[in-house]
Amino acid sequence: MPELPEVEVTRASLAPRITGARILAARLGKPLRWPLGVDPQMLRGQRLGLPARRGKYLWLPLVDAVVPDRLPPSSADLAALDVTTSGLLVHLGMSGSLRFGSDLGLPGSHDHFELDTDRGSLRLTDPRRFGAVVWSPGLHLAPASRLLANLGVEPLDAAFSASVLHEGLKGRSVSIKQALLAGDVVVGVGNIYCSEALFEAGIDPRTPARRIGRPRCERLVLAIQSTLRRALAAGGSTLRDFRDTHGMGGEFQLQARVYGRGGEPCLICAQPVRRVVQGQRATYFCGHCQRP
Repeated sequence: MPELPEVEVTRASLAPRITGARILAARLGKPLRWPLGVDPQMLRGQRLGLPARRGKYLWLPLVDAVVPDRLPPSSADLAALDVTTSGLLVHLGMSGSLRFGSDLGLPGSHDHFELDTDRGSLRLTDPRRFGAVVWSPGLHLAPASRLLANLGVEPLDAAFSASVLHEGLKGRSVSIKQALLAGDVVVGVGNIYCSEALFEAGIDPRTPARRIGRPRCERLVLAIQSTLRRALAAGGSTLRDFRDTHGMGGEFQLQARVYGRGGEPCLICAQPVRRVVQGQRATYFCGHCQRP
């Protein structure tokens, strides 16, 4: 499933090419997870603003004026955007990816949304159709406001701290890995990155979340941020379907220290890496290096 690094890689590869593009046509394929919510013809003639990201959602604002040539570096600061402008909220679901180019060829059976612009075409490919493209009259209005309402703090923002994490974990009896995956304390830390960050922090993923004290929260915040930055530098992870808007796959999975290495020796202690299932998701960890 595309997680925060994959969505941010998508945003970063898309922003310089699509910001300021004017929409010429919009086409829908098979139904996705949620309906577009507007007649596709209504998008014709509108201009795309600077793409932004919130968790695993991509926001493509629709603007009236020509946008500036200089793009700000922020990836997720939706507060800095004009929340009153309409736009398209994109979720890549379990298997989705976006491509942008001037010659993408004819749409295939897994291509379910396409925007033709004066700079090229933006196409959503999603074999499992759990993704979505949803029009919203503004970030502060439904459906965008409803979909974004319960998301936790961004893990790479200054607001994410040991205090925030410790407070969010209080009273939770679920495992620390399941608490992180829930997304209401910190957003976008997906399955691969949870396993890797918990290994780096030396925390057994089965430990009840409420037992993670302040010192271990400090280690875990640093480990989450370190893991996600390494994933971004590697272009995200490609286990099956993910590609950025240039069609390139990610390589972080090749750097994984525990994920996908069940039965292989731990890179630190040489004990076998263990694999268990938590909440129907595979978890990989070292029972010697990671403590309850």
